Amino acid sequence: MKRFFFALILIGLLTTVNRAEAQVSVNINIGAQPMWGPVGHDYVRYYYLPEIDVYYDVPRRRYTYYHGNRWVTRASLPSRYRHVDIYRTYKVVLNHDRPWRNHHNVRRQYSRYASHRSQRILRDHREYRRDRFDRKHDKKHKRDNKSKRYHHRGRD
Repeated sequence: MKRFFFALILIGLLTTVNRAEAQVSVNINIGAQPMWGPVGHDYVRYYYLPEIDVYYDVPRRRYTYYHGNRWVTRASLPSRYRHVDIYRTYKVVLNHDRPWRNHHNVRRQYSRYASHRSQRILRDHREYRRDRFDRKHDKKHKRDNKSKRYHHRGRD
């Protein structure tokens, strides 16, 4: 009888633990955001890039675009989009599944943003390059100031 009682308690505990795990599951993809993504969103499922009519799946890190007569999903963009600066192009946040199924409406609603360049992004690639240059320049500039201290004596 004791074995039966302990087995019953064990089964009860196991089912309770499984329920607790299901309730704790939270989906936040802050760390999965690409560096070229816009600022201000804690969860993004898709970005729509109206300049080139392409969708970017944030969790899977894949692009979906129209090729031939169907939508294809790939890890990188084809060469026909190589001219696009992904950091400067406007991104529209879409949080519904498979937005390309409703592409006609998405395109109609967001096509006016195709030429916008004013969107703030998480990390501007040009800003990063400038930061690296400034750090090098600052170090060099300090050395230059030391040498100029004696070099320009009497000219001021």
